[in-house]
Amino acid sequence: MKQILCFSSEPWSTRLPGRTQQLISRLRDTQILYFSPAQSPRDKSYLKKGRQVRPNVAAYTLPPIPFPISERYRLLFQMAWNKVGRFIQDAAVRRHFSEPLLWTTHPRHIHLLDKLSYSGLVYDCDRVWDTLSPDWEGSLARAADVVFAASPLLADRLSPCSANIALLPNGINLPLFDPNAPRFDPMPGVIAPIFGWAGTIREGLDLSPVLYAAQARPDWGFLLMGKVERANPFLRQLDKLSNVFLPGPRPVTEVPDWLYRCHALIDLQRTDQPFDDVVSPRLYEYLATGKPVVSMLWPDQIEPFPDVVYGAHDLDEFVTLCAHALEEAPHFVSQRRMDRAAEAAWPCRASEVERILTTAGLL
Repeated sequence: MKQILCFSSEPWSTRLPGRTQQLISRLRDTQILYFSPAQSPRDKSYLKKGRQVRPNVAAYTLPPIPFPISERYRLLFQMAWNKVGRFIQDAAVRRHFSEPLLWTTHPRHIHLLDKLSYSGLVYDCDRVWDTLSPDWEGSLARAADVVFAASPLLADRLSPCSANIALLPNGINLPLFDPNAPRFDPMPGVIAPIFGWAGTIREGLDLSPVLYAAQARPDWGFLLMGKVERANPFLRQLDKLSNVFLPGPRPVTEVPDWLYRCHALIDLQRTDQPFDDVVSPRLYEYLATGKPVVSMLWPDQIEPFPDVVYGAHDLDEFVTLCAHALEEAPHFVSQRRMDRAAEAAWPCRASEVERILTTAGLL
């Protein structure tokens, strides 16, 4: 049975498992120690014993590293990472781990490599880490036996550092979107066509298409479902419009009910992540419903799913394509959208990981 030390960038969650958790928990015949970062400099969770979150997975919280801390303060920097390394090594010894495979997800994990014994190294890159030293990620990619990249641009970015890069897009928890499951109506009495968004409404989320369309078409409704960061500059104007609905965050199990209630779904951009070509799990969830999807794109961006998604490059085109989405013939490409989502199911993604790592002799 293969032993894996997994260094994640997010805590283990039973409510909303992320990419790393979805992938590594599906690897067969493995024993896994899952390490996630402390949530604050005062987080004492690392003092607790590891939680047995699955029969083959134990989850730990790492000791906090004081931030900001940089390599300029070399002694403090080394002391902090030495402490983390000792914590991991102690946990591995207690669990009788020997020469495990390392699964890394963040450039800072490069500072652990010389503190641990391991038989192989994987780096899973699902975003651009442009606020960190590029040397960290470059060194990690060079050291890795296999690099997984969540998008073509990420793969291109890492290609000078590794010849063993595999494209591994995000995925979807497909059973939640069973088309035959009973659904409740979360918006009873609303008869307007509804365009829906699901996800955190962050400060950098560009809501200008929603504002523009909601003002141009007061006969349409716009649902913005998710946690709201009130610093978003468009919220004050959107709050004044009677055809914009902000129900706040909903339980994961309710999200499909809200999405199925919509007539079409919209995908927006973040101004703090320009030209990001990583396909979010949100888009796969949209496709799983079979509903029409209208996505905003950057000026030179190409829609990754042009056969099943309407791609708009400006505000007027966004409104036009929303109208086209409402006029789409029933079931025109619904099955094709659902097929695209099925291909992205997390078990399929994990099977691809297993195949690649087995071929590379790492599993």
